[in-house]
Amino acid sequence: MCRWLAYSGSPLLLEDLLFKPENSLVVQSRHSRMGAESVNGDGFGVGWYSTQAVPGVFTSTEPAWNDRNLRELSAQAKTGRLFAHIRATTGTAVQQTNCHPFRHDDWLWMHNGSITDFPTVKRDLALAVAPELFPDIEGSTDSELFFYLALTFGLEEDPPTAVARAVGLIEETGHRHGIEQPIQMTVATTDGNATWAFRYSSAHESRSLFHSQDVSTLRQQYPEHPVLHELSDDARLVVSEPLGNLRGAWREVPESTCLVVREGRETMHEFVPSRVG
Repeated sequence: MCRWLAYSGSPLLLEDLLFKPENSLVVQSRHSRMGAESVNGDGFGVGWYSTQAVPGVFTSTEPAWNDRNLRELSAQAKTGRLFAHIRATTGTAVQQTNCHPFRHDDWLWMHNGSITDFPTVKRDLALAVAPELFPDIEGSTDSELFFYLALTFGLEEDPPTAVARAVGLIEETGHRHGIEQPIQMTVATTDGNATWAFRYSSAHESRSLFHSQDVSTLRQQYPEHPVLHELSDDARLVVSEPLGNLRGAWREVPESTCLVVREGRETMHEFVPSRVG
């Protein structure tokens, strides 16, 4: 599977999130503690928002721990909203167009998990993508097709409903083909203003997902910790696994949940796939 993080808050250098933490995403690319695989070396990607109308994206098929360009970029680029993903392929090719995060206009999307027996259901799901969106699909992954299904069902207007409809279609299609547990997912998506994160699986045994505790509370608990004093009160992280062992810093996102992070505030809602049509 994969590992990912989504950050929003005061601008930070990318290296402050990707390289410096005790259990940084680059560390996880070699030694993931909670992933389905301990090594996530089939490429990586970062997406960040700056002064342009659309977010920047940098992807590579190199392992994250071995890419000099990632090290250089991370030491220079600063952002207040970052998506980062390290990949362990579930069968599709190791190529740049298969690296997350995926971008459409001002939206980013990344996924940890899989659509079960994807080759069997791929054609049916692809035919459900809106004709005007289909030409924009560049790679061969289930994750990108999932993104375009969500866009088809209205991601840009109502992300929770759109993702629920996309998952509902994936489950219906899988069941029609005799697949008992059609999807495993943690997903993050953003329009640059808010982040939506989803934890769900057909087996109700989803991959790990955590969000950070309130920064102002952590400052009171750990007044000697310098990193916490560099962050704004609205700084938030959503991660596949904690970046460190600071007690009380992380809370697990419950099973079958949609987490919304907007202006430094988190809300959580039950996530239930919905039927299409």
